[in-house]
Amino acid sequence: MLDYSFFIYREESMRNRYARSQIALHWLTLLMVILTYAAMLLRDQFPDDAVPAVKNLHFNFGVAVFVLMLIRLGLRHVKAAPPVTPGLEEWQELGARVFHWLLYVLFLTLPALGALTLAYGGKHWVLLGWPVPQWVTPDPVMRRLIKTAHETLANVGYFLIGGHALAALYHHFLRKDDTLRRMMPGK
Repeated sequence: MLDYSFFIYREESMRNRYARSQIALHWLTLLMVILTYAAMLLRDQFPDDAVPAVKNLHFNFGVAVFVLMLIRLGLRHVKAAPPVTPGLEEWQELGARVFHWLLYVLFLTLPALGALTLAYGGKHWVLLGWPVPQWVTPDPVMRRLIKTAHETLANVGYFLIGGHALAALYHHFLRKDDTLRRMMPGK
């Protein structure tokens, strides 16, 4: 008698995965988030004449995060998240939804605040090789307020990212469900 359980599990696990496009965008977004944070955290490690270029990388990576998050939201609207197997308790389901929306809001808000910080600071920056025109009247008080909000939210981001990663590891190693496997690349 042949054992087909491997194939049944494989077929079920394929139905419980995100679409390849969603998986690719998730990991690409993570890469852009890491590069965005790294550019600011490591800017002092570069010679003074290279710091403006590193800051510009930070801005461009931030814009990439913003665009990727918009695309991901669009895909999420079209392709619902696959169910977790075994299913979650209602409070965990609600917590996961709230946490994911907090991440979406954070990574849409941070780039917007960053762009506003530059604009109100009268800073000139280049987006993908094109200079961004000044589109608001510079205002140092507004710039300081927005920059403080941007930096505070960026610090909150560490905890949200860390919480997201810890939750995935909890589900994989302790709860032993397919939460993490649904978002892993591969077949």
